[in-house]
Amino acid sequence: MINTNYADFWFKLDRLVAASNLKIERPKGTSHPRYPSFVYQLDYGYLQDTQSGDGNNIDVWIGSLLNQTVTAVICSIDLEKRDTEIKILLGCTSEERQAILDIHNTGSQSAILLVRK
Repeated sequence: MINTNYADFWFKLDRLVAASNLKIERPKGTSHPRYPSFVYQLDYGYLQDTQSGDGNNIDVWIGSLLNQTVTAVICSIDLEKRDTEIKILLGCTSEERQAILDIHNTGSQSAILLVRK
């Protein structure tokens, strides 16, 4: 039998975010440094002093909701880079979550969205 405690998962993500400094690396409306035709629809950054599967900090998308709590998580795989990552979504509406998911489901990438209920 698998015992899954969803509330504990989201609670621990909230704690991680609250204990971390958020650095916005690519503000909404800016272009990607390597792919200038890609313009960020939302603020994008990372949690300082954290570590993701790729050895970098944990990535974060920041939505338009006033309450900047964890609303979802993207789990992605990139066959070209041969890596997997998670990205935390803070204060994202359902439309913003879908737009972010669409971004991570292009080319060699594939992603799923875990939405907080």
